[in-house]
Amino acid sequence: MGRAGKALREVLTQYGISQNSLAVKMGLQRSAIYKWFHEERDPTAETVADIVEALKSLNEQAAQDFVYLYLGNMLKNQDLEQP
Repeated sequence: MGRAGKALREVLTQYGISQNSLAVKMGLQRSAIYKWFHEERDPTAETVADIVEALKSLNEQAAQDFVYLYLGNMLKNQDLEQP
């Protein structure tokens, strides 16, 4: 599966955030978090944004690390031209 599950697993483990606390913050059942955590399913793009918001409220640095692990250096040091 995808990069989101790996990033989520690393961040939750590193910051000691439980799957249950993330599920509660997102208003989801823990089984949804479990499936992402164990890479059985990938969250949708919209859900990734919701994960970031939930992580922000639990631990700002965890949210930043999740985004970095998920997107990597994709946007860093690139000239983003606006149309």
